[in-house]
Amino acid sequence: MKKTIITAVSVQSMMMTMIQLFLLTVLVGCQSGHISRPANEIFLPSLTINDEGNHPVVKAYRLALGDVFSNVQDHYIPLLGQKKSCLYAGFEYVEPWTRDAAINVWNGFALLSPSIALNTLLAQLDTLDDERIVITHEYWDKIIWSIGAWHYYLATGNQDFLGLAYTAVSNTLAIMEDTEYSSALGLFRGPAVYGDGVSAYPAIYTKHADTSLTGSYSGISDWPVFNPSLKANTGKGIPMHVLSTNSVYYYTYKLMPQYEQALGIGVDPSWHKKAAALKHSINKHLWDEGRGMYHYFVDPFGGCDHQEGMGLSLAILLGVAESSQVQSIFNNTTITPAGIPCVYPSYERYHNAALDSYGRHSGTVWPHIQGLWAEACIQNGYSEGFFHEFEVLTQHALRDNQFYELYHPATGMPYGGIQEPTHKIWEEWYCGARQTWSATAYIRMLLFNIIGMDLSPDGLKFKPNIPSYMASLELTNLVYRNMVLDIRIQGNGDEILSLVINEADSDSFLKSHLRGHQRIRIEMKNN
Repeated sequence: MKKTIITAVSVQSMMMTMIQLFLLTVLVGCQSGHISRPANEIFLPSLTINDEGNHPVVKAYRLALGDVFSNVQDHYIPLLGQKKSCLYAGFEYVEPWTRDAAINVWNGFALLSPSIALNTLLAQLDTLDDERIVITHEYWDKIIWSIGAWHYYLATGNQDFLGLAYTAVSNTLAIMEDTEYSSALGLFRGPAVYGDGVSAYPAIYTKHADTSLTGSYSGISDWPVFNPSLKANTGKGIPMHVLSTNSVYYYTYKLMPQYEQALGIGVDPSWHKKAAALKHSINKHLWDEGRGMYHYFVDPFGGCDHQEGMGLSLAILLGVAESSQVQSIFNNTTITPAGIPCVYPSYERYHNAALDSYGRHSGTVWPHIQGLWAEACIQNGYSEGFFHEFEVLTQHALRDNQFYELYHPATGMPYGGIQEPTHKIWEEWYCGARQTWSATAYIRMLLFNIIGMDLSPDGLKFKPNIPSYMASLELTNLVYRNMVLDIRIQGNGDEILSLVINEADSDSFLKSHLRGHQRIRIEMKNN
């Protein structure tokens, strides 16, 4: 695969100057391109449903806001050389994590605190010895940062940041193409998006060269260290090629021309070619026509055809799956009472009938996956699937007064699952409290799927999907770019009868260059 290597000093002197000036403005706490705001300002859009501030969905939304902002802490940002407020992964965690940072911003966090969202994304970047700026931390799915960065731009319009993001993503892609791309399969090696524990994988990935120690490590990143004879010859050595991870690489290739268009630097046609080639390889090697479903991954050991909730969601949302495949996926996906499981079925080594046990990363329900799956459902007309995920997550939050990290698939109770331990003492793992991406997944469902906000470089389009138990919905004080939005939706269904912006009829599109207070009134058809 041809690699495009872009360094912080070779993009153009203009790009380097843009990056330096941008980082300086972040250091002093003022950012160009949007309303002048105090550093770390937080916006808490107020929600009412049926003109009630204590509707169950409103209460769950308020819990989500509380969970999110309870996880803001000062954190060191390498590019800035100092600490700034960042969004941590959860109440039990002491850092943002790259995948969590990206997904939380993708879920809409930049609309709640643009400055903290920016800091959180910047904290996942660093400079190599050769001065290339790159995305850091767990290697296999860190490219998902590209999606979070793009959605930060859509929410804020901050082009200065976009120049830095473009450089970091380009450099990281070049490195990953060189170290983890398999020319034989046309796929990228590496574990699943978020699948950092061995409970996400078949037993071969718990193997130890010293068989007496097999099953004695819990992190998938340890596998090549303990299995040097089995690892791939290049890169970090984990030889699986996973649906979710390759879907993210595909979408990153699709995003790069959009980055370039927004920056006005000319579109490199190689991105389109790489995207098309990767999509072809994903569908060639991972789609099973007989089952009407994607495999989880392929590897030298026989692969795995379990259902990957994250992978299926991303394949649909990011455009890997064609329309006929999408319908087949909906028809063939197993959904549990608590929602879509992360991987299904759970592996036999975790099964205990008396305990009804499941692997930590297989069989359990993780809300950040529920949020993505729910959006895949609603975007493709499968409203029943969307509202199942939304309503069970609402119930869990109200029961627990918070959003937990993961849940038991049958009981819906907070449940950490089973995973290989360090000292071979098998027990249930912890279940993180006030998990950030669980809370932002709920916010995503409300903002982007029920209210139906669809952000693009040019503006914001509304595509509401209002359930019958909501006669009215109002969201006020939502900051979008240089605007403050007050949105009121009357009626239910998914067809708009009328949309009025500032007392004038509109085509449901709010242009991104507008400023100030925007009053949006939407009347639904009640279908």
